[in-house]
Amino acid sequence: MMKIDKDKLIIGAAGPVLALVSSFVLTVLVLLATGLDPIEPIRLMIENAGYSDVQVLIVNYTAILYLAALAVAIGFRMNLFNIGVEGQYRLAAMVSALVGAAVDLPGPLHILVIVLVAVATGALWAGIAGILKTTRGVSEVVSTIMLNAITTSLVAWLILPKNFGVQPAGSNDLTTGQIPESGWFPGIDMGEGGQIYGFTFVALALGVVYWFVINRTRFGFDLRATGESESAAQASGVDAKKMIITAMLISGGLAGLAGMPILLGESHTYSLAFPVGVGFTAITVALLGRNHPVGILFAALLFAFLEKASSSLDIAGYPKEITQIMQGIIVIAVVVSYELVRRYGLRRQQQKVGEELAAGGAIKTDKEVTA
Repeated sequence: MMKIDKDKLIIGAAGPVLALVSSFVLTVLVLLATGLDPIEPIRLMIENAGYSDVQVLIVNYTAILYLAALAVAIGFRMNLFNIGVEGQYRLAAMVSALVGAAVDLPGPLHILVIVLVAVATGALWAGIAGILKTTRGVSEVVSTIMLNAITTSLVAWLILPKNFGVQPAGSNDLTTGQIPESGWFPGIDMGEGGQIYGFTFVALALGVVYWFVINRTRFGFDLRATGESESAAQASGVDAKKMIITAMLISGGLAGLAGMPILLGESHTYSLAFPVGVGFTAITVALLGRNHPVGILFAALLFAFLEKASSSLDIAGYPKEITQIMQGIIVIAVVVSYELVRRYGLRRQQQKVGEELAAGGAIKTDKEVTA
């Protein structure tokens, strides 16, 4: 029977719990300081989340955040800070939308082509940062931030009507053209609530794959080992540079998939209205979920709730920016809480070692007395 390490379990859960509790308390204090009722906005969001259409929106947005956060988590497990998920996600969504609108294939094959193009685009864009890090020693933080900026300008240029964009008649919007119905991913009809993206279940399946690869394969072990200590991994025969590039490619590929739920399930085109900021929110989601697929799922659900259930705040006279304040406070709370828990964990580990050494010494003394 497997023995459960209670200290490890408590420490693992303490970070997210402490972060959420402290962020709630700080949000209440901020609202009180501004003269607003600290409980009413939360009550309104919970009440709004009871409507079926809002529930569908929350589930669909959770899938998008989940995929993006898995991309971030892959980097974190390698001790890589892939801030470029936002750029990888947007560029992949646009390029795959362009290809999807340009080709006409049978249904499953059409969807597969769109998905593969998205994965390849995200992977190649992230791979640039991996190559720069391994060949020139450029920090992935700096390179991915720069690549995000390049993505913004590149997407804006590509979507112009004189290039690859299409401007619908009577609209100021710009799109990449409509993907034929053969490239639509079927979802689940929830009646008046709308439709749950079919790609949501692909996202959940990828979470299982992520867990298996990271925890039950040699590749996952090498990836985690390289993240813990690059020099130790090299001494054991792991090619650290190869692992860095591979991790960035996988992270970018997952980031490319983050746009697929909405592209294949609702919009069927990339336009100026496509969601932005997903990659940055995903960083917090991955941190709050401690890079574990189950933790990431609950964290994504929380942020999706804050984003979609806040639509009722404007109607009630509360600023919708309350949710942005809450998200920002959660980010700060996550960083501080995890650092406090980490320090406590180190002290507890040192204490346990001391207790075991003391117990071993006492046993040895008893044997000597008996002899």
